[in-house]
Formats: sequence, C-alpha cells, structure tokens
Amino acid sequence: MGLEIAPDLAVGDGALGFWRAIEEAFPSTRHQRCWVHKTANVLNKVALSVQVNMKADLREIYGAPTRAAAEVAIDVFAEKYGAKYDKAVVCLTKDRETLLAFFDFPAEHWDHLRTSNPIESVFATVRHRTVRTKGALSAKTAKLMVFNSSMPPRKHGAD
Repeated sequence: MGLEIAPDLAVGDGALGFWRAIEEAFPSTRHQRCWVHKTANVLNKVALSVQVNMKADLREIYGAPTRAAAEVAIDVFAEKYGAKYDKAVVCLTKDRETLLAFFDFPAEHWDHLRTSNPIESVFATVRHRTVRTKGALSAKTAKLMVFNSSMPPRKHGAD
C-alpha cells in the first residue's frame, strides 16, 4: 500500500534516481534540494581558505527571513564569487528554484524542509553496520539492526 495523496514537497539530494521516481509516481510534487548536501557540493569547488566565508554567505541565503531576501542573497553570492569561483556559483544557481521551494510553505516548517539530513541520520547507524558486516543480512538480522540502532548502547555491568 503506497501513498494515496501526492506529497506537496519532496526533499532530497542530487540523486537523479530519486527525482525520476518522484516525477513518475507524483508528477505534481514539488522538489526541494537539500541545503546540507548543496552546501557541501558548492564548498567542494573552492579552496579551504575560502570555505568559511562562503559557508556564511550560503547560510544568508537559506536562513533568509523571506524568499525575496533569499533571492537577493543568491544574487549577492553570485556577484561576490562569480569572477573567481564560477563553478561554485553555477553549482548553486542551477538549482535556484529547488533550493528555495521551502519558502512557499509555512515558516514553522522551514527547518525541516531545507534538508534531508533528519531522515538520513536515522539510517546512518544501519548503513555503518551493514558496511562492516560481511555477507548478506537475513530479514531477521536486518530488522534487529534497524530497531536496535536507535537504542543507546548498553553499558556492561548495568544490569
């Protein structure tokens, strides 16, 4: 049984398969690119010495109080960095619309709509454990791993 009503917004990184699946299953669903992933992608295109200031300027965009202010902040970013760091500017501006989609929803939801990291963090422990596990998991061990991964580790002698 799947969703009976299309979501208003899907949040994800640059994984093309995810966006193709959303388009196919829910053509009316809008797209929101994850700001955590996009920030990392933009910063990877510049020297470490530039990253601190550039990250602060990116924060001015996604932390803007309105969409209009975010639009201006993108233009300022492009003007400031375009001449020397054009690859970083292109990386940001090519996804302008999908980076700012969250502004069209109630402000109290913006923190949750800007990034896919809250969803990804749930699976981080499972991903970590499956990488270290040799061989395929059975359905039983996979369930145990998922449900036990959210529990804090037990301390020896705590019984």
